[in-house]
Amino acid sequence: MPTLAFQLREGRVFVRDGFRWDAADAYLFDIDGTLLNSQDSVHYLAFRSAMRDVLGLDATIDHVPVHGNTDPGILRAVLRKSGMADTAIDACLPQIFDRMCSEVGRNRDQLRPELCPSIMELVTSLRLQGKLLGVASGNLEPIGWLKLEKAGLRSMFSFGAFSHPLELRKDIFLAGIAQARRLGENISKVFVVGDTPADIEAAGAAGVPVIALATGVYGFQSLLDHGPDACFACGTDLLAFAARKLQ
Repeated sequence: MPTLAFQLREGRVFVRDGFRWDAADAYLFDIDGTLLNSQDSVHYLAFRSAMRDVLGLDATIDHVPVHGNTDPGILRAVLRKSGMADTAIDACLPQIFDRMCSEVGRNRDQLRPELCPSIMELVTSLRLQGKLLGVASGNLEPIGWLKLEKAGLRSMFSFGAFSHPLELRKDIFLAGIAQARRLGENISKVFVVGDTPADIEAAGAAGVPVIALATGVYGFQSLLDHGPDACFACGTDLLAFAARKLQ
């Protein structure tokens, strides 16, 4: 294993001393920025059209943090900015969610997900090792599965934890951990794989290790500053690190 100084100087690989990234029985993968990046506006436009259809509100999500956020969290921030109280937001969110999912479903042919580097090879390798794989995403469930289906990844994952009725990323991770332990025999260790500081923080709050991939909008050093158990520039570097350990 390379020294820590070598890892940091290269800026592509970091693994905490004593941490085995491949020691988990199950892995929870974030979707956007971790497994894939969307080369389309389908999900983005669904927020605006759903708010317009349900509330007559012409608003965008442009000024709300979305990376590491959840669909309910994004909508709540936009609606609060418009002056709505949380009680009114809570009452209308289910209808907005339904409209969003319906619109993305109607426009599924326009979805253009692009797999992050070596993701197919990584999840295939983990499955061949007998690992249980799930997704834990801030997407609404129908939207998340549609993205994975269009990306050719749907069959790789046995279960998923999504937003609504959950809103906080920590709670989504906890739900995913609980699902993994219900579905798999002798599931002891569950690791999260994500691409944002929010993933790192939520995994810590949920009490599980986290592997960060710098394949979203956050760079390697930015993720490293938040203290993940392992950090890789992308899946290609993770697989290269794994292969080097076997030599």
